Amino acid sequence: MLDISNLSAAYGQSTVLHGIDLAVQPGEIVAVVGRNGMGKSTLMKSLIGVLPVAGGSVTLDGRELSTLASPARVKAGLAYVPQGRGIFGTMTVKENLETGMIVTGRKDVPEELYDMFPVLKEFGARRGGNLSGGQQQQLAIARALASDPAVLLLDEPTEGIQPSIIKEMAQVLRRIRDLRNLCIIVCEQVLSFVLDVADRILVIENGRIVHDAPRAGIDEAAIARFLAV
Repeated sequence: MLDISNLSAAYGQSTVLHGIDLAVQPGEIVAVVGRNGMGKSTLMKSLIGVLPVAGGSVTLDGRELSTLASPARVKAGLAYVPQGRGIFGTMTVKENLETGMIVTGRKDVPEELYDMFPVLKEFGARRGGNLSGGQQQQLAIARALASDPAVLLLDEPTEGIQPSIIKEMAQVLRRIRDLRNLCIIVCEQVLSFVLDVADRILVIENGRIVHDAPRAGIDEAAIARFLAV
C-alpha cells in the first residue's frame, strides 16, 4: 500500500501542497482531478522526488520514501510518467524501454510489455521522436512498467491525445492494474477519461484534497464544477 500522510510541498517560500493525506491499495486506480495550478503536478513531483517534500511522509509497504532520491524511489517501487511524456526522442523505442529496465538488471524487454502495447514491438527500431502522440504515451507507460513498479504515477496522460486513443488508454490502464495488481494514481483534467478509468476520484483545490469518493454513484456534475474555469 502507498500511504501519503500530511504531505506538504513548496516552491521556495510558496507552499503548494497543504497536508495531503491519501492511501492507495494494490489494485486500486485513484484519479486526482483539479484545474490547472491546483497542485496536481506538484503532488506527482513530490511523490517521485523531483521536488523535495517540505513535511509529512510517503511510505510504500511501510518503508519511508520521502527522504530518498528519485532513483532510489524508483528502485523501491515507484514509477512516474511525467506530463509531456518525457521520452528520449533520439533513442529508439527499444532503447527507451531498456532505460526503464536498469533497476531490474534485465537485459531483454519483457514480452508482456509488447503484449500490452503491440505497436512498440512493431516500431522497436523507430526513434521515439518519430512516434505519434498516442504512441509516445504508450512508450512512456511501458518504459515506466519496465522497472517492475508497485505504484504507477501518471501526470496528465491524455494531454495531446486524440479522443479515440484516450478511450483505449483507459482500457489499457485497467488491464495493467488487473495483470499486475498495481496502485495507480492518475492526475488528470479530462473528466470522461477519469470516469472510465478510476475506482476512486479525488479533487484537489489550492493544494488540498477537498473531495474523495468512489467512482460508483459519483455526482459527475459536482466533479465537473470543480474543473470549470
